[in-house]
Amino acid sequence: MHFGAIFRFISQFLLVLSAAMLIPLGADLLLNRAEWSVFALSAAGTAAVGLIGLGLFWQRKGQRLSLRGGFLLMTVTWLIIPMFAAIPLWLSNEVFSFTDALFESISGLSTTGATVLVGLDRMHEGLLLWRSILQWLGGIAIVLMAVVMLPKLGVGGMQIFRQEMIDRNEKALPRTAQVAVWIVGVYIGLSIANVAAYKLAGMSTFDAFNHAMTTIATGGFSTHDRSFAFYSNPNISWIAVMFMVLGSLPFILFVKGLRGAPKKILQDQQVQFFFGLLLTLIALMVFYLYLAKGWNLIDAVHLVSFNVTSIMTGTGYANAAYDRWGELAVPFFFSIMVIGGCAGSTSCGIKIFRFVVLKEAARVQLKRLLNPNGVFIAYYNGKLIDETISDSVQGFFLLFGVTFVIITWGLSLTGLDFLTAMSGAASAIANVGPGLGSMIGPEGNFTNLTDGAKWVMIAGMLVGRLEIYTVLLVLLPQFWND
Repeated sequence: MHFGAIFRFISQFLLVLSAAMLIPLGADLLLNRAEWSVFALSAAGTAAVGLIGLGLFWQRKGQRLSLRGGFLLMTVTWLIIPMFAAIPLWLSNEVFSFTDALFESISGLSTTGATVLVGLDRMHEGLLLWRSILQWLGGIAIVLMAVVMLPKLGVGGMQIFRQEMIDRNEKALPRTAQVAVWIVGVYIGLSIANVAAYKLAGMSTFDAFNHAMTTIATGGFSTHDRSFAFYSNPNISWIAVMFMVLGSLPFILFVKGLRGAPKKILQDQQVQFFFGLLLTLIALMVFYLYLAKGWNLIDAVHLVSFNVTSIMTGTGYANAAYDRWGELAVPFFFSIMVIGGCAGSTSCGIKIFRFVVLKEAARVQLKRLLNPNGVFIAYYNGKLIDETISDSVQGFFLLFGVTFVIITWGLSLTGLDFLTAMSGAASAIANVGPGLGSMIGPEGNFTNLTDGAKWVMIAGMLVGRLEIYTVLLVLLPQFWND
């Protein structure tokens, strides 16, 4: 299992996390906030554990992880890192318990965006900045995990993207490590562009930095309790829509575009399906509000485009109480919560490529029923979809549904009403952020949930972020047998 190598990797991640804590520490020092000591203590403790671990397991450098070791590394990392990331939140005066601190930390790193904090507009800058940094770090971690780890481990059909690293019709991409560097560069570049766009649209510098980090990460943390409803400028919302969409596209295609194949982005079957579905959903809700509810068309296009993009991509921003838009609104937004963006992006949910694979499998099956003697083949981006990939995707849909039901039951047992429990479960497993209803809807947050409900949500966020299969495998007794 190579436990030494696993803990060496985790020790390195802890050192990165402690270095990140220096940013809000510096912000609080610069602004003469007494809370800088919280980050100083947290950074020192995290760095100490990381250095000790690195010293103990340094001899494991160069040791390659086995397949089971890769699964265990992802699971253990997503258990340990959020605990250390929660320390500054726990030591602050804004969080009442370690449960709340861990909830906020996992929500940040998993880019879920559900929050238990109230009074964001008055909080010290360091804490707000730390929440945004967690989502930004979580976003790039998710992209790298999707490009480097999940295809090799064959999680939920992700093995289909092994072919994306080398395409015979173009120059071979560099080694995985070099691709990772390219992706980080793209991620940073998009973040900087997002900061500049928000600033030009009228955001304060502080808000622009924070919202850029949580927009490109499709995370949804805001510096205001009212989220984007705080801003009356539609241009800010449209900039958010553009960068939420960019964050939901496969980052490997951005790399290919920079390397001389820009057409690959729009030629990708997953990207085409994503844009087609997003525009269709926006059009349906716009026409509903315009024709059935008598809305002004411009207002409908603005508000629907923002909120549908935010919920479908799993970002979780809100600039209106969309659950009050009529009879269709609640089932509509509940349905799109689980969709997600493209694989290899910062987005979450089921992921668009799985819908594409399922659609192709259904098309082939229908043709076989009409012509039993015919030979029909499912394709993805012009390549054959292997039966193992199709089976893995169908298995993922089944596990997603079963997990959703279990989390809904768990939340219901804590005393939540059916709508809150269902939307909370969908929010957790799809890493969306806001749910539906008066408590956890776009105008509420998760602070009034019981500790039991928060722990159920924590488990749901972790399972959803790790694509279900990863956690399930580690829990199987056979996983630990030679």
